[in-house]
Amino acid sequence: MEPKFTVAGRISKPVEEVFKAVVEPGQLTQYFATGGASGRLEAGVEVAWNFHESTGACPVLVQEVVPNRKIVLQWEPEKDSATWTTVTMEFQPLDDGRTLVRITEFGWPSTPDGLSSSFVNCEGWTGMICAMKAWLEHGINLREGFYK
Repeated sequence: MEPKFTVAGRISKPVEEVFKAVVEPGQLTQYFATGGASGRLEAGVEVAWNFHESTGACPVLVQEVVPNRKIVLQWEPEKDSATWTTVTMEFQPLDDGRTLVRITEFGWPSTPDGLSSSFVNCEGWTGMICAMKAWLEHGINLREGFYK
């Protein structure tokens, strides 16, 4: 069985604002890639995400961007692991003005190490949605001091 997961959360902001918070590096670095993001997420580009709690940049290959709906990317979540996973982020506007964000990731080998790595990333993407919610709704950076 292939390791795969989906996490989701609702953010009390319009879909355009939530989507922009992911694709624009200046916003993404406020709550997620706090060590820096090298560029805007656009189909066909490669950017680098840095995290204060890890060493080195994570390369991110953007496969598809559907404005205010979906982002598909591939990345090497563990430096020099030789395993690239696929991440799909979906943004759904809700009738009450909120946005439902779903993140699915797959691509690890079906091994104990692959399963373990998928659990780490499941935790990371859950944290990302929580941090994005806190940042967009209240201007609070949940990651500050959390990992160090």
